[in-house]
Amino acid sequence: MTYRVMGVDPGLTRCGLAVVDIEPNRRSTLVAVGVVGTDPARSLDERLLVISEAVDAWLDLHEPQVLAVERVFSQLNVSTVMGTAQASGVVIVSAARRGIPVALHTPTEVKAAVTGNGQADKVAVTKMVTKILRLETSPRPADAADALALAITHAWRRGVQPGAAPGAAVTPAQRIWAEAEARARRR
Repeated sequence: MTYRVMGVDPGLTRCGLAVVDIEPNRRSTLVAVGVVGTDPARSLDERLLVISEAVDAWLDLHEPQVLAVERVFSQLNVSTVMGTAQASGVVIVSAARRGIPVALHTPTEVKAAVTGNGQADKVAVTKMVTKILRLETSPRPADAADALALAITHAWRRGVQPGAAPGAAVTPAQRIWAEAEARARRR
């Protein structure tokens, strides 16, 4: 039985959307990935409506079991943080209307989960997402790859392995992530 996760990398200008199916042995398969963009020249309410409508359509089409959203964190640019927080709010409400649980993950958690290094750059995250999902080409732009990484992170952190065959194969990224998580627990 697969676990379907929708990942969202919230943003007012570009909002990454991704849906991934995760098997009990953690094998991850791409279902859909994309980015919804809004025009900065439009009013805030119009931009949020565009994001809301896109997320509604994805939730209705793909019927994820959970929504994984990047946790907004403080940056130097307050207007960027505000836009990201507003987009996150719209996304969370869309899921809540459907009774879909929402999980928030920090960028550091996501980087550590998919690369084994919480300080990895976007290039490393994109490379590992491409490998984990067995894609021929890397997802672009980075917002799309980040949304995929969020979905994978949530499923892996949730521990999708119940029901997996004993000794089921894991990818090198999954092994590195598990080792990094074990080291962090010992500290």
